[in-house]
Amino acid sequence: MKKTFFLFALFILILPFLVFAEDNSQQNMDKIHISGIILDNHKEPVKEAEIKLLVDGKPYKILKEHGKLDKVISSSQGTFQLDFQLPKGLIETGKIQLEIAKTSFKKTVVEIKKEDFAVKGNEFYVNKNIILERYIGPAFWIATIVFVVTYALISFELLHRTVAAMLGAATILILTYTLGTINSDFHIISFERAIEAIDMNVIFLLMGMMVIIGVLKHTGIFQWCAYMSYKLARGNVMALSIISIFFIAITSAFLDNVTTMLLYTPVLIEISIALKINPLSLLIPGIMASNVGGTATLIGDPPNIMIGSYTGLTFMQFVYALTPVVLICMIALIIYNKFFYSKEYKKGKVDDVDAFLSYLKEEYKITDKTLLTYGLIVMLIVVGFFATHGYWHMEVSIPALFGAGILFTYAVLTKKVKMLELIEKDIEWTTLLFFIFLFIIVGAVEEVGLLAIIADWVHNLSAGNLTVAICLILWVSAIMSAFVDNIPFTATMLPIVAYLTKVIPGAESNVLWWALALGACLGGNGTMIGASANVVTIGIAESAGYKISFFGFMKYAFVYMLITIIISNIWLLLFY
Repeated sequence: MKKTFFLFALFILILPFLVFAEDNSQQNMDKIHISGIILDNHKEPVKEAEIKLLVDGKPYKILKEHGKLDKVISSSQGTFQLDFQLPKGLIETGKIQLEIAKTSFKKTVVEIKKEDFAVKGNEFYVNKNIILERYIGPAFWIATIVFVVTYALISFELLHRTVAAMLGAATILILTYTLGTINSDFHIISFERAIEAIDMNVIFLLMGMMVIIGVLKHTGIFQWCAYMSYKLARGNVMALSIISIFFIAITSAFLDNVTTMLLYTPVLIEISIALKINPLSLLIPGIMASNVGGTATLIGDPPNIMIGSYTGLTFMQFVYALTPVVLICMIALIIYNKFFYSKEYKKGKVDDVDAFLSYLKEEYKITDKTLLTYGLIVMLIVVGFFATHGYWHMEVSIPALFGAGILFTYAVLTKKVKMLELIEKDIEWTTLLFFIFLFIIVGAVEEVGLLAIIADWVHNLSAGNLTVAICLILWVSAIMSAFVDNIPFTATMLPIVAYLTKVIPGAESNVLWWALALGACLGGNGTMIGASANVVTIGIAESAGYKISFFGFMKYAFVYMLITIIISNIWLLLFY
């Protein structure tokens, strides 16, 4: 007891001396604060770069709230901050350096000189932006190979696109955390960065619209619209094709074009059989119209959804920029279709038009007017928010989810829709998962620098000329989207076009984004595998016994795709 009391008394006696010594020590130290941003050669922030502090060539500890660190990591915006202390006078005589390292970048050492600092008392401040040069190493080649193989598996349909994307994303992550742990040169993308690369705005928008369409499908509205198309045409097959083309285009501008073709294809097949014409003569122009109509709005086609989410361009900006050229392409489709399928349409014949109309009226009628009323009100609200989301500073996925939640709740509570049935059948989980895994793969190739290299190549080829850049992006996007799915291609092009928009004079008008949108969406018309709507429609036709070959489809589609791209090219050059 006496011993404890003695030690406590001794501590109390020497405490002032310890405090004085600490204060004195602090007074003999200079406080240094270094902050800045790590950037690549495109002036884009570099995330997860390691920054170490060197003083006279030796590692030096960095102060943090809960101790000292050997290094700090740059934030998602590329920012960093180092706080440390040096003995007084050392800042003038010593050498202070920052060592920055990140996979796929050259290790960089930057010296901070005394004259770089702003001084206040014994505190020194400096803000320094640091440029890292790209380095092509093992991580680059692994990510590129996985990316190309995944594309090949999707393009040639060797694997279902969702399975191929999942395999690619999982391969990249497993190699990062095995080989990348042993040797940092093999580190491709961290799990945290992979999650950041997933654009949840796209995922939630698609999910919300799938739920809304899934509910509306139970009302019979889409089949009724097909009946009305035939009623307006009064047995004239050419008129029917024009009406169906415009109906599909307008529907695809506000709904997902895959959903539009899923609902409309069986109806067109049945009408074609009754008319005794080949259903493909209505279905293929319908596919063209779906992809062209979907080009007109932010929500009409997945590439536009991705562009809008990436850039922040509003619904109305898409409408103003793309609708006029889409209308011209639609007129071109009607003229082209008349020459291509006029002989087939002349075969169409219904002995008793009124009797056939009576059959269609009974077969394709509105089955639930109450649910349809609520559904249309919700759709008007959602589309209204789409049109004004720029004013609200709101992502388009928010009104889509809100509308889906309201309509889904009503349909389930009134027992008009079975909840599990809609969740299982109408939400296309394979499509949503495909997007998620694809975003991870594209994030990986962006991380290792492949997209930066492509961007430099396009920039160098265009020589900074806006006209050349417009033509390059439009035509490369169109040709590539014709032979590979336009969704992964668009995801690849987003950061490339973003860079070119910054560095090419005159591109601030967003013209390069419109070139990408037109190229990716219209290019999807070029071949059977160019867009999801193509694959879905041809698949339904084949299951009904109407098969078309890859080149048989191209014979019609590729020529029309070239016509629309020429129209788009002239439009962009004239008005931008």
